[in-house]
Amino acid sequence: MKLIDTFSNRLQTALNYSNMKQVDLVEKTGLDKTLINKYLAGIMKAKQDKLTILANALDVNEVWLMGYDIPKDKDMKLDEFGNPVTPIPLLCTVKAGYNYMAQENWEGTIDLDKKIADTGDFFALKVKGDSMIPAFFEGDIVIIRKQNDCENNQVAVVIVNGDEGTLKKVKKTDEGIILHSFNPAYGPVMYTNKEIKETPIVIAGVFQELRRTELKF
Repeated sequence: MKLIDTFSNRLQTALNYSNMKQVDLVEKTGLDKTLINKYLAGIMKAKQDKLTILANALDVNEVWLMGYDIPKDKDMKLDEFGNPVTPIPLLCTVKAGYNYMAQENWEGTIDLDKKIADTGDFFALKVKGDSMIPAFFEGDIVIIRKQNDCENNQVAVVIVNGDEGTLKKVKKTDEGIILHSFNPAYGPVMYTNKEIKETPIVIAGVFQELRRTELKF
């Protein structure tokens, strides 16, 4: 997070954005007119208590008002480094035949970098089982870009015959689709084009990012 502007410039920008005049800000905040004059002239910077009052009156983010390179939206959520994030749903299950993105299927939310979140539709899912060890362990959280197809050899959430979606590496061939596990104890599963007509295979999304809170040995 970088300082890219001055407090005085941001204060004037916020006034313009809110279609407010200095007298309106004085009335709305109860702050002294002389003090606000000094803020706008760049003679003084607002201390934290006054900064909060000004940000609330102008409906902008306090950190943005200080001059940092973040969105001005007041309710913008930031990570520990001050970067904007967007909450995405952490789902209990992914299945075909019902709206798995419905809120009753949410286990919670996971914060995703806003720049990434703005590029598509994302959800998070907890890994179950050991078929994808050593790349993915049970309990890991994976960030998935929601889409109904994938490129060859991508890791995707795959729903087979309406069952609960699982994480698999997808290999496409002229004869059909092969689902690969990373754990050598689980062999690849082949579905021919003919079998796919009887055993539908649905791609729910493609793996984007791994979140792991514990070391795995």
